[in-house]
Amino acid sequence: MQGWKLKTVLFLLSQGITLFGSSIVQFALVWYITLESSSGVWVSALTLCAFVPQFLISFVSGVWADRYNKKYLIIASDALIALATLALALLFPLLKTNATIFAALLIVSLVRSLGSGVQVPAVSAMIPDLVPQEHLMRFNGMYAALTSLVQFASPFVAGAFLTFSSLRSSLLLDVATAVIGISLLASLSVVHQSKPSNGMSMAKEIKEGALYAFQNPWIGKMLIVHGLFIVLVVPAGFLATLFVTRFYQESYAYMTIVEVVGFAGMSLGGVLMSWWGGYKNQVKTLLAGMLAFGLLAIGMGLIDNFLVYLALMVIYGVALTMVQTATMTLLQERTDPGVQGRIFSFQNIMYCGALPLGMAIFGPMADVVSLRILMAASGALLVLLVLMLRLDKQFYASEPTLHPHQPSDRSPDSSLC
Repeated sequence: MQGWKLKTVLFLLSQGITLFGSSIVQFALVWYITLESSSGVWVSALTLCAFVPQFLISFVSGVWADRYNKKYLIIASDALIALATLALALLFPLLKTNATIFAALLIVSLVRSLGSGVQVPAVSAMIPDLVPQEHLMRFNGMYAALTSLVQFASPFVAGAFLTFSSLRSSLLLDVATAVIGISLLASLSVVHQSKPSNGMSMAKEIKEGALYAFQNPWIGKMLIVHGLFIVLVVPAGFLATLFVTRFYQESYAYMTIVEVVGFAGMSLGGVLMSWWGGYKNQVKTLLAGMLAFGLLAIGMGLIDNFLVYLALMVIYGVALTMVQTATMTLLQERTDPGVQGRIFSFQNIMYCGALPLGMAIFGPMADVVSLRILMAASGALLVLLVLMLRLDKQFYASEPTLHPHQPSDRSPDSSLC
C-alpha cells in the first residue's frame, strides 16, 4: 500500500501538472480576446464566464464532495475541462469570424469555470484524507508554493505560445497536461469515507451545511473573516498594476515586474510554510499573516520609491500565502469530515463573491480618491480586524477537531480506490 508521503507527492504532481496547463490557457484566452477584439465588452464577458459559473455551481459541488468519491470528482472535472478544450482546438480551424471565435471561447471558459467550481472544494476536502493532521500546514504550504510557481511561469509560456505558435497549440498543451495529471491521480489509492444515504435532497444538504457553518461560531466567523480579508486586500493586491501605472510609470515592463515579484513572494511564502509549519496555535499564524499584510498595505501606500515598493511586494506575497495556507489548514482541522466539501464550497463562494465586491467598491473609488489613501485605509482596517480577532478569546483559543479517519501508512477502512 502506498504511504501517505508517496500519495502526497503523486497528488501534488497531478494537481501541479493540470493547473499548469489550465493557467496557460486562461492567460492565453484573456490575452487573445484582448488583442483581437480591443473590446471591454468581450473582455468583461470572458471575466463573467470565468467567475459566475464557478460561483453558482459551488452551492452544489460541496454536497457532491461530501456525497461522492472526491478523487473521482476531481478526475471528472479535469476530464470535462479537457474535453471542452479539445473540442475547441478541433473546431478552431472551422471558425471563420472573430465573433464566432469569441463566442466559442466564452462557451469553453464557462465550461472550464464549472469544472473548477466542482474541483476546488473536492481538492481542499481530499487533502485531510491524504495527510496526517499534524502535517497539514506543511503540506498546504507546499501546495501553495507549487500553485504560485505555476502562476509565475504560466504567463511566460502563454506569451510564448501566442507569439511563436498559436492559441490552438496552447489548447492542445492543456489537453496533454490534463491526461498526464488524470493518469497520476488515477494511480493514487485513497481511502474513501462513504457517507450513509439519508434520503436528503440537494437543497436540504446545502441547508445542513450552511447551518453547520454558522451554528458553529468558529467556522462561521472564519468564513466571514475570509470574505472581509479578500475585500480589504483589493487595493494593495488586485489594483497593484493600476497603482504602479499611476504613481511610478505607465509601462508594461513595470506592470510585469510587479506581477512577477508578487508571485515570487507567494512562492517564497509557500516554501516558508512548508518548512516552518506555522505556530503551534495556527490561529496565531493566520493573524500574523493578516497583520503583516495590513502593515505592508499601509507602507506601500505611503512610500514613494519603486525599489522599496517591490521589496514590500515580495513580503506581501509571503504574508498572503501565510493567510491562505493558515485559512485552509484551520478549516480542515476544525470541520467534521462529512461536511468538509460544503464548507470549502462556501469558502470558494466567499472568494468568488468578495473579490468582485471589493473591485466594485474600490475600483470606482480609485477614480475619485487617491489609491495611496485607499491602500493605507484598507491596511489600517485589516490591522483593526486582527486586533479584534486577537481579543476574541473563543476565536483565538480554538482547538482542532480530532478526526477519526486521519491517514497513516496503513489505513484500514471501508473503500480503497
